[in-house]
Amino acid sequence: MPKPSSPKLNSPTPSSKSSSPKPGSSEPAGKLAPVHDKVYAAIRSGLVGGQFVPGRAVTLRGLAEMLGVSPMPVRAAVTRLVTEGALTLTATRRVSVPVMTPARFEELVRVRMLLEGEAAERALPAIDAERLAAIRAHDDEVERCLAEDDAEGYMRANHAFHFAIYTAVPSSVLLPLIETLWLQFGPFMRLVYEDLDMSGLVDQHHRAIIAIERGDAKGLRDAIEADIGDGMRIIGKTALG
Repeated sequence: MPKPSSPKLNSPTPSSKSSSPKPGSSEPAGKLAPVHDKVYAAIRSGLVGGQFVPGRAVTLRGLAEMLGVSPMPVRAAVTRLVTEGALTLTATRRVSVPVMTPARFEELVRVRMLLEGEAAERALPAIDAERLAAIRAHDDEVERCLAEDDAEGYMRANHAFHFAIYTAVPSSVLLPLIETLWLQFGPFMRLVYEDLDMSGLVDQHHRAIIAIERGDAKGLRDAIEADIGDGMRIIGKTALG
């Protein structure tokens, strides 16, 4: 598998390239929001998908060029992500992913298990047949990407599997917190993916699906917590010793 690449994010639509009204334009400032939202969403997607590598910096201007926008919406998006702990911004305007430490890693794992176990248990009553079919499809994609050593595809599919469960019950507090944790962890997982040996892991996704089928809320919570704990244990041992 090739080494992690520099960030390659999905660009906003060409019509979104201008981040400020043209001189003399009567276009209201509210029209700018979609551009900022697209840039923010693109950078978030790159973090969750592991397209950013810890310790590898890029400038605000470099990000703007990759996304095909002016620096202003990029600066706004990066500021939000710095606040969320997903990125750091230096005095020279260079953007990078925070370096993972053993203490930070341990805290991320513990909080993920607490919050995602809770989200899964709460979601179970709202998971209908259509959503369960989508969850199964995401898990099939996870297996395909693992078989093909497709790191970025695996990370996208794994994210989709988990959030297809959690989002069954909308939440303006719990879900944003969980997403923020994934933003902080995605780049680190991508960095060490090639060295992982997950062949001996119990298939906790399969356990989670069975629990959903049985309406077993505690079983679903246990499977999600074990999925996080087992995977993170291997990642931590591989990368942090």
